[in-house]
Amino acid sequence: MKIERKPEWLQKRINPGGQIPMLRLLEELNLNTVCRQALCPNISECFARNQATFLILGKNCTRHCSFCNVDSCEPEEVDQEEPQRVAQAVARLGLSHVVITSPTRDDLDDGGASLFAQTVRAIRAVTPSTRIELLIPDFLGDIPSLDRVIASAPDILAHNLETVPRLYHIRAGADYNRSLELLRHCGETAPAIRLKSGIMLGLGEKEQEILELFRDLREVGCVYLSIGQYLAPSKRHHPVREYIHPDRFEYLREQALQMGFVHLESGPYVRSSYHAGSYS
Repeated sequence: MKIERKPEWLQKRINPGGQIPMLRLLEELNLNTVCRQALCPNISECFARNQATFLILGKNCTRHCSFCNVDSCEPEEVDQEEPQRVAQAVARLGLSHVVITSPTRDDLDDGGASLFAQTVRAIRAVTPSTRIELLIPDFLGDIPSLDRVIASAPDILAHNLETVPRLYHIRAGADYNRSLELLRHCGETAPAIRLKSGIMLGLGEKEQEILELFRDLREVGCVYLSIGQYLAPSKRHHPVREYIHPDRFEYLREQALQMGFVHLESGPYVRSSYHAGSYS
């Protein structure tokens, strides 16, 4: 059943005024953020705190996930100077923790892995104490590409499962087991890198499926997790099947902690990069 009306706990207001300084910096350095591309409801809060999730490798995705607002158009050329501009933004903002992500770039031989690695190295050269979190695509399961990212030694490597296996038809081109194997390989290759994933609720998943997903993530070594409410960007996107009450988010948080997750954020407005610096 399609649900149109949002409950009272999903009535967050966006304050455009608080975004202006960040928007000016992004424009000056010609940088993108997933905050704007994905229409994140937390954008005012994060931008006002000088926090953003930088989107490298352009704004256009080569896949067509029915839940996502990132454009699925002709991908842009890789900008080899982008890592240096991201590093400059990190330094100017004085970030102690930064999250870097990208659209999926299946058109590239390595899926963009090299630019992820270059971005890590550029940030380390300018602000070596900054904690770096990479939120990566699956690179079509190509291990050499993944190894390029691992070799750059980010502090946290994140890859979102997004939903339970039964609902993977909303993730065009993705594969649940392939995503798990990506995390497993990183955990076995570089155990010092913390592994993180994120899921959305309200797509039609069942509780037992969610708990099985938790166990799958723990089995491959994932220690961080974000759980948030799916909000359809438009009527053209996959519909919301259920608005999850905050009490259920807290219940799932407790269940995940009992399974051994070190830290997780769970709530209606939680997104994979929300409060990213609090994961420890």
